[in-house]
Amino acid sequence: MPRKKSTTDEPKKEEVEKKEVGKRVETKEFYQNKGSRKEAVARVRLYLKKGDFLVNDIKIEEYFPGPVAKKVYEEPLRVVNRLEQVSGTIKVSGGGNQGQLFAVAHGISRALIEFDESFRPILSRRKLLTRDSRVKERRKYGHAGKARKMKQSPKR
Repeated sequence: MPRKKSTTDEPKKEEVEKKEVGKRVETKEFYQNKGSRKEAVARVRLYLKKGDFLVNDIKIEEYFPGPVAKKVYEEPLRVVNRLEQVSGTIKVSGGGNQGQLFAVAHGISRALIEFDESFRPILSRRKLLTRDSRVKERRKYGHAGKARKMKQSPKR
């Protein structure tokens, strides 16, 4: 039995959200994407308003302290000139501190592409869209419990 088509003239949700911003048509409240590095996964949401970045409900400066970490997570925003224009929330899990830091940078880069596709060549040139595929090598049996270390052979 075929379904009846609805006769209501409700506008689609996409049409309701559209508003013109400059030359582009703005359709979303936030832009989201995922970044990863080793075992760390970062889910990033970028908002088009000035504000702070929160990582697991903590300010990003407190979660990743130090000038070196700041340079890493600000790099995607710096190369596209959006440093003080966006804010975001980030949920990160797994891995260690460095893996999470680079996962956040990767996620911010990918979310910026969702915002504006013209950022792709700029971010791609800086290798900010490339997922660093290096992971820890698996352990092998007969290798003293390590990946490459061998058991000592008897002398006599």
